[in-house]
Amino acid sequence: MTWVTYALLCAFFLATSDVFTKKALRDVNEYTVCFGRILWAIPCVALALPFSTIPPVDSTFWFSFILLIPIEITAVILYTRAIKLSPLSITTPFLGLTPLFLIVTAYLLLGEKPDASGMCGIVLVALGAYSLNIRQSKVGFLGPLKAIAHERGSLLMVITAVLYSITSVLGKICTQHSSPVFFSMIYVITLPVFLFPFVYGKTSQKHIVPSCTNPFLIVAGLFYGGMVICHLSGIVLVEVPYMLSVKRTSLLFSILYGRFLFHETGFTERLAGGVLMLAGIVLITIV
Repeated sequence: MTWVTYALLCAFFLATSDVFTKKALRDVNEYTVCFGRILWAIPCVALALPFSTIPPVDSTFWFSFILLIPIEITAVILYTRAIKLSPLSITTPFLGLTPLFLIVTAYLLLGEKPDASGMCGIVLVALGAYSLNIRQSKVGFLGPLKAIAHERGSLLMVITAVLYSITSVLGKICTQHSSPVFFSMIYVITLPVFLFPFVYGKTSQKHIVPSCTNPFLIVAGLFYGGMVICHLSGIVLVEVPYMLSVKRTSLLFSILYGRFLFHETGFTERLAGGVLMLAGIVLITIV
């Protein structure tokens, strides 16, 4: 498959995982959801193991992996804290800025530099992603930017976007020095180990197992596992900012889910952001 196919599948799996995650959050706290979603990704990744061989790994892999894990854990926790502290309408738009930060991190760590049309495409995708979730917000288009000064959640989400721009590059390095399936398995096994102390500290011991076996959380984890495999399979085929830009179309899938599953309003108004994202993808993939 092409990297665009992997990126679009990645976006679909992520958005679908988020739908079931949202349902699981009705009964399970956010720390257990983070832990369980990655834990239940293990069976999905394990299904791909028979179709992959164990590659030789070198010191570059382990060095990058050791750097990646604490940054990834920090990003997951900050993301959770951000959406807990502040309204989604003024926090989640900042995730769409990750591809912009990636222009810098991918160049510094990998030497990747988008061409002119690609650069314009990345900017359009970022602007479209930024605008998708605030069309219905009373704070207006510049609301999230203004909120940084007094909304702690907005600041945390900006930091999260920067951290994801780093972990995406480190993840590509790890995959280049191993394989997508091998690194996926190492990733989904290691993260729950470091997340469990947070679950243990925030959840009653007798509720940990019932919470982690919530059916919505299980399905969310399986789709998350598919997302991880597609992400790593696609990211080794193209420049990281391009891959992450197309992956952000998960927000478009989320809009469709919100409209038809949760009957959310503002569907027509959010199409403006969707058009910007699609225009950006055309510039990245075709021009």
